[in-house]
Amino acid sequence: GTSLLIPAAAFIRQVRSITDAVAPREVNRWTAEALVALQEAAEDFLVGLFSDSMLCAIHARRVTLMRKDFDLARRL
Repeated sequence: GTSLLIPAAAFIRQVRSITDAVAPREVNRWTAEALVALQEAAEDFLVGLFSDSMLCAIHARRVTLMRKDFDLARRL
């Protein structure tokens, strides 16, 4: 589907929390379009990572994802 997987409110709260911790005090505002674009990019990355990790698990003749599958997928 084309709908977002992560609830928008939770994602926005996390983005604001990270912004407060990392960015200078002057940078504290996000446009709605920027937040949607950031969420779409994050979800695309995560879906790809899970897909690649699942392929690594299947290659190892397992159906359960393990941390080593994610590590291998990120290295490849």
